[in-house]
Amino acid sequence: MADRKIIENVHWADFSAQKVIDTFPNEKEYTVASGITPSGYIHIGNFREVITTELVRRALVRKEKKTRFIYSWDSYDAFRKVPKDIPQEWSKYLRMPDAFVPNPFGEGSYADEFIKTFEEEVKVFNFPVEFLKQHELQTSGIYADSIMKVMVERKKVIDALNKYRDEPLPDTWMPIDIYDDETGKDTNQIISYDGKYTLEYTNELGKKKKVDFKKEPRVKLRWKADWPMRWAYFKVNFEPGGKDHSTPGSSYTVGCDIVREVFGREPPVYTMYDFVKLKGFGGKISSSKGGALRVKDVLEVYTPEMILFLFAGTRPNAEIDISFDLDVIKIYEDFDKLERLYYGLEEESNDKKYSTLVRAYELSMPNGVEVQKSIPFQPSFRHLLNVAQACGFDGEKIKEFYGKEIKTDFDLRRLQERVVCAKNWLEKYAPEDMKFHFLSFVDSDFIKSLSKKELDALRELREFLAVTDDSKELMGIFKVICDKYKIEPKDLFSVCYKLIIGKEKGPRLAGLMIENKEKVLEILNQVN
Repeated sequence: MADRKIIENVHWADFSAQKVIDTFPNEKEYTVASGITPSGYIHIGNFREVITTELVRRALVRKEKKTRFIYSWDSYDAFRKVPKDIPQEWSKYLRMPDAFVPNPFGEGSYADEFIKTFEEEVKVFNFPVEFLKQHELQTSGIYADSIMKVMVERKKVIDALNKYRDEPLPDTWMPIDIYDDETGKDTNQIISYDGKYTLEYTNELGKKKKVDFKKEPRVKLRWKADWPMRWAYFKVNFEPGGKDHSTPGSSYTVGCDIVREVFGREPPVYTMYDFVKLKGFGGKISSSKGGALRVKDVLEVYTPEMILFLFAGTRPNAEIDISFDLDVIKIYEDFDKLERLYYGLEEESNDKKYSTLVRAYELSMPNGVEVQKSIPFQPSFRHLLNVAQACGFDGEKIKEFYGKEIKTDFDLRRLQERVVCAKNWLEKYAPEDMKFHFLSFVDSDFIKSLSKKELDALRELREFLAVTDDSKELMGIFKVICDKYKIEPKDLFSVCYKLIIGKEKGPRLAGLMIENKEKVLEILNQVN
């Protein structure tokens, strides 16, 4: 990094970490937490919560604090809605725990399908996450005493909820659900509570039953009481949440009152994060609607460090648009510019902005990957699109093209990752005029269709190309030739594209010809 005086402007992750330490100054270990109900494939919007939590954890580590990152799979939540990409016959399992609903896609449970796929998708980031399956914990009985505490002091829970309700809950309301041992569902009517561990209820079949949740743990606190109960149980110090959890009367605001009043503990420091959107599509991404953009989908086009950059470089309370159009090229360019700023190869006039950019770059490295001592190789994504296609996506040929620019294993890995992303982007999202392959032979019929002045222009262009390696100089030559033979530049460009790649349009012509000079000359040499 450049040796320069920087006016300090704290990155949001460092600010949150300091707030955590100030709120809980005597902790031996700081627990950061995140979680979700596995009700569908976990999308990139959900992933923002994971990254937000991880970045604050890293900031705590930077301050030499011991950390623990827990991620709760709320797999004991009831199956409430059948997403559009799930067979509608699964409606018969509604109100059963997600972990006990069969998997419509294969082995295991409905929850397992989404848990396994997400945990596999995020391995590339190497986050030190401890994944917790709440159905295993809930049914183990470890929460029994905490649940009893909430039930005994449920009047405080009711008061916390009623602060934000137009119609107050009655004092008889119970902040708990029971999964019946016969139907497996939580569609039951609670009759009474004994003040300890026993509930009496009627199931949907009309049968009156009792459950001792100390001995037979098949109950679950309702969400707004369950969340603060777990804050207290795991001694959570930081947990972010989306907009929907952040408004007055929402889960977080009510949870703060409950954890203080019932458990006598300060709520975790909280950061609200905004939605992630797919550029060109309105509204937030949703798992329950089906077909949501998953982490693996984004990793097809963006490398891990690029994804971390998107989130680390954006304040949590700002929306993020995930682009798959031509903006992809600009986002790679923005990251490369940030990297040059970090290493002092470019100057930033705003020193306050510079200091946060520095931290954003450091936080863009996947966990366990050290920031390099000197600036790594930067294969421009725009340029790589042309190089990779010209090399037929042959890894060895691409590596050979860049040659001595690749100095370290880090450089090689970055190149390989970007090649894969470039290939995926070209195949799935790129406009047609960016896709090409070089023709092996000149189309004789096409040559016959050209005018004498066009053929003369091509021959002269061939002579100039043979003696120049500068794309700007070649562009000047194009102008001279067009003026000499009175040909419109766009017409000569079109002739060249058709001759070289068999298309009306393509990548920037001068650069394409210079970078693939030998191949282009082989083609032009066939023009007699």
